[in-house]
Amino acid sequence: MAGNSAQRLVGGVCARTRTHAAKVVAGHRAVWDSGRMYWVAGAFAAVLAAFANRYGYHRDELYFLAAGRRLEWGYADQPPLTPLVARVLSAIDAESLVSLRVPAIAAATLVVLCTGWMARELGGGRAAQALASGAVASAAMVLGVGHMLSTAVFDLAAWALVVLLVLKVVNDADRRWWLVIGVVVGVGLQNKVLVIFPVLALTIALTLVGPRKVFSTRYFPASVGIAGLIWLPYLAWQGGNGWPQWELSRAIAGGSSGTSDSPIEFVVLQFGLMGPLLVPLWVFGLWRLWRAPRYRAFAVSYVLLFVVFLATGGKAYYLGGMYPILLAAAAVPVAEWLARSRIRWVAMGSVVAVNAVGSALLFLPVLPVSALNDSPVLAVNYDAGETVGWPEFVRQIGQVRSGLGPSIAILTANYGEAGAIERFGAAHNLPTPHSGHNAYWWWGPPSDTASEVITVGIDTDRLTQFFADCRPAGHIDNGLDIDNDEQGEPIHICRSPRAPWSDLWPQAKHLG
Repeated sequence: MAGNSAQRLVGGVCARTRTHAAKVVAGHRAVWDSGRMYWVAGAFAAVLAAFANRYGYHRDELYFLAAGRRLEWGYADQPPLTPLVARVLSAIDAESLVSLRVPAIAAATLVVLCTGWMARELGGGRAAQALASGAVASAAMVLGVGHMLSTAVFDLAAWALVVLLVLKVVNDADRRWWLVIGVVVGVGLQNKVLVIFPVLALTIALTLVGPRKVFSTRYFPASVGIAGLIWLPYLAWQGGNGWPQWELSRAIAGGSSGTSDSPIEFVVLQFGLMGPLLVPLWVFGLWRLWRAPRYRAFAVSYVLLFVVFLATGGKAYYLGGMYPILLAAAAVPVAEWLARSRIRWVAMGSVVAVNAVGSALLFLPVLPVSALNDSPVLAVNYDAGETVGWPEFVRQIGQVRSGLGPSIAILTANYGEAGAIERFGAAHNLPTPHSGHNAYWWWGPPSDTASEVITVGIDTDRLTQFFADCRPAGHIDNGLDIDNDEQGEPIHICRSPRAPWSDLWPQAKHLG
């Protein structure tokens, strides 16, 4: 009897030990599994940070720094959020390009995380979350906008958050999420007006195909009110200045932007925003959302936005905010199918990895600057060329300035040129530049006391409208033979304005 009791005691202890060990192992495995998505996001952020200091400032970043020095509730071409971010980061370290891009890296990483959380809301487990976040992390557009400070990266993050929170509301979560949605939309509208389109599309789609019950709460109108209040100062600025954003939108639709797209380009480029290898995945996700009555509104929203942007001359990337939900929807059943075979997971992982490598080579500054001309990068990625040559550009303007008297002004064709002179011009004794382009026009003309005006990027026919006397002073050469927007642009030295600048300045205004 005593022997049997001892055996039972030992057996019980062993059983409890095995059970405890199994729980510990399962716990560690759960932590590892739940961390897959976060490992993906962490690796994504690390890659962006590693390349943050390559090449140089983008023309838009130089513009944001200039706008940040002149903070207002609005500008001709944008709300105030991104210039405010640039102002704060510049105050911390005015010389650091990396610190300027930290908010962009954080926003792009948030998009990756939101996509994984969308997969969870759609019923996906840890594997589906990892697949969804990994697919978005490998996407060309997400890597591209995450590399530099821009309104586009914050817009993408706002879209991702709105879609995720609407998913929560659709899944019968606490309707108070509407209040958070209102805050996100309001802040998003203070960054870029574009976010109003997915919000309206989702509202229309939910009204058309349901579930309409998501609106049957006092929190929905409260959400609209919150977003409107946050957006109101920008609307007041626009109204007080003749709604220049509307004029700018028409100019972009007419092709005035360096990244404007024709209707055919808009359609074709949709297959490249996430990377060609991910097209079957997001197409499947679109089909799956359409087949699910609860989530059909998201598929309808994609179609509505596609039609609207195509009809109004929108840029291809305007639709980019809808792809995370499509990839998340696809990841749920695909992850279940992949779970049946390790080989399938290896194959899918290889596809995502190849997509990531291709996206990085084209949309991150991976190649040496000297190799750009011999690569397809500049043909595919317009923005790469706009991050090269700004210090050399300013140095050449400084050389022209060194041969002139003490009273000069500088007039540039676009905000990138003016922003570069503001950023790098102090070392060359250059004054604050002027331009008729976008917000620079609002910041005023050159002084009437300037005896000479250095003009950059403005052709002779245009200059004759402003000056009686202009002579060529060379052409911009970045020294790398990279054909960007500044390469080969003319420099002139002009005298004898035809009228006071207060009379001439209205003619200098151009939006685009």
